[in-house]
Amino acid sequence: MTRLLTVAMLAALLGTPALSQTEPAASPEVGAAAASAEAEAGATAPAEDGEDDDDEAEEEEAAPAQGSQAQHHDYGPSGIMTRSNRADLAPLTLASGKPVAAEEYSLQSGGYYRLQIVADGSAELALSGGDFFRSVWINEIVINDIEIRPMGVHSIEFDAAGEALISFIAIQPGRYTLSVPGSSGESQQAVFNIR
Repeated sequence: MTRLLTVAMLAALLGTPALSQTEPAASPEVGAAAASAEAEAGATAPAEDGEDDDDEAEEEEAAPAQGSQAQHHDYGPSGIMTRSNRADLAPLTLASGKPVAAEEYSLQSGGYYRLQIVADGSAELALSGGDFFRSVWINEIVINDIEIRPMGVHSIEFDAAGEALISFIAIQPGRYTLSVPGSSGESQQAVFNIR
């Protein structure tokens, strides 16, 4: 009987925060009322002599309810890094005398993005931006179908024509730049605004 009460109380405690994230402020009261109703139902139910099988069956029924309440987000069953949650950004261009980006990027903190960097090979060019790379979590960098999952990045340099594809999650809000080292022109940088 005490196991049943413990399971009911845990279900109420675990269910209340999930409800408060998705419903108006009255939800915790509803969750508490449901928990007290479950506790009263468990306390008034007659105990059968010598049979504990009913307690195990009720615990099994309580487990799926807890799991279904935990999924109150819009990311889908596979989480934030699914293809449906990813946004492809306009590519960056590394070419001698050409702007790196057409306009500033506006990113949402917690958003999953993919950024392509294309170098035409007209010069040996790099993009540097330690502050930008520290404000995002990089999932992977793909170069010539080779996937790299780095712990940290400071810059990416192209000695010849090629492409790199970076997938990342924006984390820390702020204004960050990726720029060509040694250049001072505003067209030689890409600006990322994470809000």
